[in-house]
Amino acid sequence: MKKQIVLFMVAMLVTVASIMAQGQGGPRITVEERVKVVNEKLRDFKLALDKLAKTDSIFTSYYSTMQKEREAMMSSGGTPDRDAMRGKMLKLNIDRDEQLKLIFTDDQFKKWKDDIEPAMRPQRLNSN
Repeated sequence: MKKQIVLFMVAMLVTVASIMAQGQGGPRITVEERVKVVNEKLRDFKLALDKLAKTDSIFTSYYSTMQKEREAMMSSGGTPDRDAMRGKMLKLNIDRDEQLKLIFTDDQFKKWKDDIEPAMRPQRLNSN
């Protein structure tokens, strides 16, 4: 009976470990796919083609730089410095927003900050 309980516990442990591992390191969405998603969200803005091209350039640069920073952080070995990474990402966000302010109207920028940008952030599960 004890052997069966131990075997059952080991089987449960292996099952849980494999399920948790499936959520890690899944395929990342490309920069181009991210820009496409942003363009879908900005469709209501009805931007002129020149402004749309500028926003594409801004978001392509933003997501490319963000991806490079993440890769550098992950490949650096040791434990990643979350505070340093957060500071870099904050600076990237500020730079991106300054560029977008030059393209969007005040109402469009407000809608971007209040509605669209929060919806673009990855949702994290509560671990409570």
